Amino acid sequence: VQLQASGGGLVQAGGSLRLSCAASDRTFSRYTIGWFRQAPGKDREFVASISRSGRTTVYADSVKGRFTISRDNAKNTVYLQLNSLKPEDTALYYCAAVFTYPREMTMRGLWEYNYWGQGTQLTVSS
Repeated sequence: VQLQASGGGLVQAGGSLRLSCAASDRTFSRYTIGWFRQAPGKDREFVASISRSGRTTVYADSVKGRFTISRDNAKNTVYLQLNSLKPEDTALYYCAAVFTYPREMTMRGLWEYNYWGQGTQLTVSS
């Protein structure tokens, strides 16, 4: 599956933005999707994950209560709504996929995903 992340940009602290991850595969609903981010000089880190149907989600503690992951399988797209943004959220955001059908599960580890998008840059100014 090919993934295309979009929606990044420059936003002020406290602002909101929605990232999108569009997939090329019609079997998209058979994949668990994750969002990760990488700030300059830092390792790539987990942000959020959503199960195939969207029933189950999980978040990193640093974004819990501020970010919301969702998906529309009819549109082959996963969204990441980012609210109450902070300068430390500045990073290149990646979406990733792993085939998990028929299981309904989320995943936190980078090593667990085998398809990656190209990343979209988010910059939060103070």
